[in-house]
Amino acid sequence: MADAAGRIATLAEEVLGTPLPIRVRAWDQSETGPPGAPTLVIRRRRALRRLLWRPGELGLARGWVAGDLDVEGDLYEALDRLSGLLWERGPAGPPRSRLRTGLQALRDPALRTAARRLIALAGPGLPPTPPREEVRTSFGPVHSLRRDRKAISHHYDVGNDFYELVLGPSMVYSCAYWDGPDSTLEEAQRAKLDLVCRKLALKPGQRLLDVGCGWGSMVLHAAREYGVSAVGVTLSEEQAAYARKRVADHGLTDQVEIRVQDYREVPDGPYDAISSIGMAEHVGAVRYAEYTAILHGLLRPGGRLLNHQIARRPQPDEEAYHVDKFIDRYVFPDGELAPVGRTVTQLEAAGFEVRDVEAIREHYALTLRRWVANLERSWARGMRLTSPGRARVWRLYMAASALSFERNRIGVNQILAVRTPEGGASGLPLRARDWR
Repeated sequence: MADAAGRIATLAEEVLGTPLPIRVRAWDQSETGPPGAPTLVIRRRRALRRLLWRPGELGLARGWVAGDLDVEGDLYEALDRLSGLLWERGPAGPPRSRLRTGLQALRDPALRTAARRLIALAGPGLPPTPPREEVRTSFGPVHSLRRDRKAISHHYDVGNDFYELVLGPSMVYSCAYWDGPDSTLEEAQRAKLDLVCRKLALKPGQRLLDVGCGWGSMVLHAAREYGVSAVGVTLSEEQAAYARKRVADHGLTDQVEIRVQDYREVPDGPYDAISSIGMAEHVGAVRYAEYTAILHGLLRPGGRLLNHQIARRPQPDEEAYHVDKFIDRYVFPDGELAPVGRTVTQLEAAGFEVRDVEAIREHYALTLRRWVANLERSWARGMRLTSPGRARVWRLYMAASALSFERNRIGVNQILAVRTPEGGASGLPLRARDWR
């Protein structure tokens, strides 16, 4: 097929109403587009069939994960150039509105012509099988105990060796806290853990609950540096095994306990402090009131909660919010983001007094770029440790997320809340921001 790239670029311009901002190279080695721009490589015609059967983001995601699509050149620049076409074309609207728009599109003669031309380019064939890395099955009601365990396992049980490669020695899978871009990732992650401990005002002998403890870095830091007794809970068997070994290696088995346990099943409050770092994104809107109420009940009066959570921008029509299909199918099944204002409101509704909100959006962009660099530096090994498709998922989602934080499409906030006693004594100093 002669000049497939030119035909694809022309078709894309007609459908999108604007020229593609990157180059295109097709399976026949034809190439077109702005000189010097990153290049979208369409390795197989199968990529077009994926788009035919699943137009939009999911079809593109499947092509990327399967290796049918690739990018040559700067991935960040390519994603930034494409963002206006893929992610910033306005809210999707509620389901009924999307259905009406789809039916109107089917009646558009120009779009029907474009579809016929795409079919001719894609070639005959049934819908390609989705990559094996895609979540295909729902396991019960959303955010039920069983389904949450399956969702967490999908994301975290992909190999501790792979996460070591991406995260580095700190094994912290959340936003670091940077003095500047010249800091090391390990220094910035240690600074974040210490910031959380200081905000919680941890003292020797206190009890700390870390909800979603990951590979144990927070509970280890709090026990070693602040002398607390700590319990970390996770739904990931692989994380728990790794964290328990770290606890034993540090001689802290009498001080730190790691459990495979849902936050809804923690039976042994009250705790003096609770940290929830990068976990609340998994809770979901239907369970968030329950989440805040449970954490409130697990704290002693006067105890503190540090809730570290990614937030999205509010939408004019909140009913139009939908979970990103690539993220939902390949990265965080059932994960949901909420505006920070809604999180604060729900914490207060549960009985907490919110005392401080610190936005650290730029810090997450720096963190993600370091993780991407770690993966790219050891790309061949990363594919061996998990799978080529999984490695491609992680590279794309981390690079796209870095840009989303940089462009203020999403943010991340540390919210300090207190279970203030009836007498009103919060226990915080008058000038709490020193976090002494």
